[in-house]
Amino acid sequence: MDRAPDGGAGPLSRRDTPPRLRRRLGLFDAVVVGLGAMLGAGVFAALAPAARAAGSGLLSGLALAAAVAYCNAMSSARLAAVHPASGGAYVYGRERLGPFWGHLAGWAFVSGKTASCAAMALTVGSYAWPAHAHAVAVAAVVAVTAVNHTGVRKSAWFTRAVVALVLAVLAALVTAVLTSEGVRAQRLAPGPDFTVTGTLQAAGLLFFAFAGYARIATLGEEVRDPARVLPRAVPLALGITLAVYAAVAVAALSVLGGEGLAHAAAPLTRAARTAGVPGLEQAVRAGAVVAALGALLTLLLGVSRTVLAMARDRHLPHALAAVHPRFRVPHRAGLAVGAVVAVAAATADVRGAIGFSSFGVLVYYAIANAAAWTLTSAGAAYRRVLAGCGLAGCLALAFALPGSSLLSGAAVLAAGAAVFAVRRLRHRPA
Repeated sequence: MDRAPDGGAGPLSRRDTPPRLRRRLGLFDAVVVGLGAMLGAGVFAALAPAARAAGSGLLSGLALAAAVAYCNAMSSARLAAVHPASGGAYVYGRERLGPFWGHLAGWAFVSGKTASCAAMALTVGSYAWPAHAHAVAVAAVVAVTAVNHTGVRKSAWFTRAVVALVLAVLAALVTAVLTSEGVRAQRLAPGPDFTVTGTLQAAGLLFFAFAGYARIATLGEEVRDPARVLPRAVPLALGITLAVYAAVAVAALSVLGGEGLAHAAAPLTRAARTAGVPGLEQAVRAGAVVAALGALLTLLLGVSRTVLAMARDRHLPHALAAVHPRFRVPHRAGLAVGAVVAVAAATADVRGAIGFSSFGVLVYYAIANAAAWTLTSAGAAYRRVLAGCGLAGCLALAFALPGSSLLSGAAVLAAGAAVFAVRRLRHRPA
């Protein structure tokens, strides 16, 4: 059996080695891929539902979500360096904990992130053409799937442009809002609506926004020198995103308050309108569309790579394991994921998709932290504390989510476990 650099068991050698993806991404591109996923998801989609749960405790929920995300990020970075193959926690769970846990992680990731893709596509439609949001969402999925089909390097260049534009728009928004006459510092302090339960639920919803760094790990097979790049790229992308979220949340709360933020259909455009700067509201709307497109692009990248890994191991139809001979991308997996997301975008609701996605992603990272617990290396005691805190945090936030998210998420995981059991029975030796 091959051994992983950290002393664990690596993937079993096979007579027929599957075609590998091309390593093209450096540190900067890896960080940009993570930023593209996180910025679009969090700033424009998750702040209002989180404010509805936590009220004036929104900033506390944001800090808690960031703390859990940091633990998960460090565990993911270590695992990605040891197992630099596409698939993320699906690979880590399989190699460190066993086939069932890898399968469950992959199932949670694919189902949860499919919902995330639908939420991002619907965000594009809601900002670009509210009267025809679903039709625009489906068109966005088709267009982004086509971009991903041409290769990850072109996708990274597109994401780089998206991140630059979104950061510029958000910087203008924060500056304009914090220098406006409507700012009230007392709106940032926790009020009578602050509760521990609401803060936990807000943290669970906001975790949806931080989960973009998983895109870096799932692209491990396409990153140059993954043992060096991945442990740097993951916390760097997370730190930049946290700083942006904190600045935007402070700006929005200071002019809208917890109640106003919770009931705003488009909270950042409302904050821009309050600032009274000509043209800023239109710029924020355009930034929302671009950010959501960037998030959709990187989300589809990550989901298709996990589908590729599961198909290679026949946890999904093996035909999805094909790699395009010219572009060296998992074209069949990408097209299949795009088709499913298009259907979801035509029928789903944004807020429900966020809750469902959060549950799946938290389960995914719980398994990743459990896998990281098994790693043995220098400084293992400190890293095990991080993995343990990440595992406990993921489970706490998952069970604090709204009841509908818990029930639907648990049902999907049960279906995944049933699929695994049936597969094992079918392949049991006579």
